[in-house]
Amino acid sequence: MTSQHPSYEEVLQGRSPRRHSLSVCMICKDEADRIEPALQSVAGWADEIVVFDSGSTDGTCDIVRRYTSQLHRTDWPGFGMQRQRCLDAALGDWVLVLDADERITPELRLEIDDLLAGEPGNIAYQARWQLWLFGKPLRFAGRFGAPQTRLYPRASVRFPPLTVHETPVLTTVGVKPLRGRIEHLSFRDYQQLAAKHLEYGCLLAEGKHRAGKRGSIPLAVLRSGWEFFSQYFLRGLVLEGSRGLLLANVLAQYAFHKYAALWALSAVDVAARTERARD
Repeated sequence: MTSQHPSYEEVLQGRSPRRHSLSVCMICKDEADRIEPALQSVAGWADEIVVFDSGSTDGTCDIVRRYTSQLHRTDWPGFGMQRQRCLDAALGDWVLVLDADERITPELRLEIDDLLAGEPGNIAYQARWQLWLFGKPLRFAGRFGAPQTRLYPRASVRFPPLTVHETPVLTTVGVKPLRGRIEHLSFRDYQQLAAKHLEYGCLLAEGKHRAGKRGSIPLAVLRSGWEFFSQYFLRGLVLEGSRGLLLANVLAQYAFHKYAALWALSAVDVAARTERARD
């Protein structure tokens, strides 16, 4: 059956060309099973694709080379510093940050084209995720439905040296939403879903610990309970059936991991100080 909807290329005919160049920045490691759709979603559209790989051994780099010559193989300094390295290598007037488990939809491409064909100003732009979970898109995605600030004037953004959740520091005069979505296929299977949230929870705990904060197990339990209630009832996961119930529980576990890991780090410090005092 022939689609009644025009293709991206057909819609693009007769539209004004972009006046501002666009770089897509991506960081990755061992993403051979899913990076190609991400690259395909921006290939031939972005003026350049800049990829920083931190030691892939699964053929990821071979795939990347089919789409760009801007492949840089480096060590892993943490999310914030790696994104800043990628940003520093970009040459475009504007930067779009994309992960290997994401895809830019045709609708978002056209919207960005229209912005960069005019004068978008010193403004950053946000797009929402369309989260896919185990083969199905979710209409209500809990915290994964929050807007993601991904399109910036290159000269107006930098990334702080954080190990995880590296929110960009902007010198723009504002942030505006985009209507188009970023498809987000973040979780390969349940094991990766659970392991990723455990890893990120422990990384966040380490950052809080370095900042002098302390946790407790009662606080971890309370935050876990609140996170489940918030995600499941207030943010709509109750409407997503089994997938929503699963995701709400995983996010509750994530909250528990953060504060339990912080308590564990503090407990080790206390034990070490006690041992030194005995000596």
